Amino acid sequence: MSVESVFPRLEPLLPKVSKPVQYVGGELNATVKDWDAVEVRWALMYPDAYEVGVANQGIMILYEVLNERSDALAERTYSVWPDLEALMREHAVPQFTVDSHRPVGAFDVFGVSFATELGYTNLLTALDLAGIPLRARDRTGEHPVVLGGGHAAFNPEPIADFLDAVVLGDGEQAVGEITDIVRAWKADGRPGGRDELLTRLAETGNVYVPTFYDVSYLPGGGIDAVLPNRERIPERVSKRTTMDLDDWSYPKKPLVPLAESVHERMSVEIFRGCTRGCRFCQAGMITRPVRERSIEGIGNMVHNGLEATGFEEVGLLSLSSADHSEIGGITKELADRYEGTNTSLSLPSTRVDAFNVDLANELSRNGRRSGLTFAPEGGSERIRRVINKMASEEDLIRTVSTAYASGWLQVKLYFMCGLPTETDEDVLQIAHMAHEVIKAGREASGRKDIHCTISIGGFVPKPHTPFQWAAQTDPDTVDSRLRKLRAEINSDRRLGRNIGMRYHDGKPSFIEGLLSRGDRRIGRVIERVWLDGGRFDGWQERFSYQRWVDACAAELEPFGVSLDWYTTREREETEVLPWDHLDSGLDKEWLWADWQDSLEGNEQDDCRWTPCFDCGVCPSMDTDIQIGPSQSGPSGRTLLPISP
Repeated sequence: MSVESVFPRLEPLLPKVSKPVQYVGGELNATVKDWDAVEVRWALMYPDAYEVGVANQGIMILYEVLNERSDALAERTYSVWPDLEALMREHAVPQFTVDSHRPVGAFDVFGVSFATELGYTNLLTALDLAGIPLRARDRTGEHPVVLGGGHAAFNPEPIADFLDAVVLGDGEQAVGEITDIVRAWKADGRPGGRDELLTRLAETGNVYVPTFYDVSYLPGGGIDAVLPNRERIPERVSKRTTMDLDDWSYPKKPLVPLAESVHERMSVEIFRGCTRGCRFCQAGMITRPVRERSIEGIGNMVHNGLEATGFEEVGLLSLSSADHSEIGGITKELADRYEGTNTSLSLPSTRVDAFNVDLANELSRNGRRSGLTFAPEGGSERIRRVINKMASEEDLIRTVSTAYASGWLQVKLYFMCGLPTETDEDVLQIAHMAHEVIKAGREASGRKDIHCTISIGGFVPKPHTPFQWAAQTDPDTVDSRLRKLRAEINSDRRLGRNIGMRYHDGKPSFIEGLLSRGDRRIGRVIERVWLDGGRFDGWQERFSYQRWVDACAAELEPFGVSLDWYTTREREETEVLPWDHLDSGLDKEWLWADWQDSLEGNEQDDCRWTPCFDCGVCPSMDTDIQIGPSQSGPSGRTLLPISP
């Protein structure tokens, strides 16, 4: 049966809330399909505010992939701000999609993509508003399958009680396979009910259904085992990896938001995966292997995306965009193509050892020089060896000197505080580096008005990385080191006045650490925080550290564990980790060996250009590194001759 829009009930509420335009939909390139003309219906959610979620590439890609199918539709929903949440509860308006304002509870699949663990409480708000029972065990065949995904779902155990199923890895092909299974189950008359549908999903080996696994614990609080509790269920669940990205050139028609969003640009993912081996970087580890888009494929996506949107900026995105094997040709030919237009190019933060001023000049050929961003991550040479960020201070100074000499006046540097083995001196070296950047910049440019901004975040140990065993630094220590750093920067006012410093309070990172390496017992903490008003924990003004501390004390003490047990405790090699049954392709023994190498300050090269280091991904996932040209030289291919 058709499902009616809730907009007639929602519309009178919108004048009473902030930014009502974020709830109305109707964006350029949005899709609304006939409800009755399809067999499988998806509601896709990014669990944050519209202004953050609407630009999310993952949701946008799945939205297009699903809506291209004749048998499926996909609509989008985002977290509503507390002002609208209160009104929706008062007037019985359920969680809705922005495309056609249909209730989320009416869809077959409710897919939620988590980029950060601090979005977990927003999931509970959406479920409750949608009329979907919070806990998977309480749902019936009348409720959607609640499906988790995204980088922060590679350890879904803290929210396992709230999810019916989880997809690890790339979603383009996974959503198609899930759609086929749901459609066939419905066509068969829904045999076996919800349980049979989840079993069919689980037996693919690529969909994790938490309720089909039992967790047993040791007397000291650790995990004894995680095992399937029925037949047809695999012992381990593997991630999905989409190969040949040129065959998946999405989004073809990116959404153009009506309301202001965090990224006012059209983005093209030029490659996926990273083999640089930064030990802190979960994204680089779990997205292996590297898969490059061809120069022609990138050119087509840029052309088609600009034609479909009218954006004036193109972001060339990846985890390390300057590492694309043909980045020079890509940027030069795009700059040639769009020279004289209003179209500008941008890269996210660039590795010091991958940057060259010719590349930067091509990116700024239209006259926009907003600044350059680099990510040394660690202040001292020693700590950069620990984290495998292989760039020396001399490399950085040489790079920024060239940039300042070429006309750039602003450089931003990203660092982390609280890294394994870190000392106060390692952090104070950030001030030394910033001072040297200003001195070198003044000398190279002949100007006094150059500026350097250092941005510092708290380090969070993540699953599926060599640092998954590491102790997390407590927030008081992080905040103390950052206070000392600020004083050190200002110790020389001639240089310090040209250095800006931005840093995040260490407490949200500490809670992120609890959630990132937690097990199923943390679900009780999340629910208690949510019941106590926890919403939008990724927003500084909404986050309450004390609320999380109190919830941990109340919910974890009966199990003999604590907030510190999950965060500041270093793990043992033989310890069963909550995510050990979830296979990212990385060999656990290799990760441990790399953790030991980090403690000894041993670096590891990029396996794109060296012999294999046996991390395990390519053989276990039946994949391989895909790069455009051979190592002997460029491919000789060019962009298609399209005029803007």
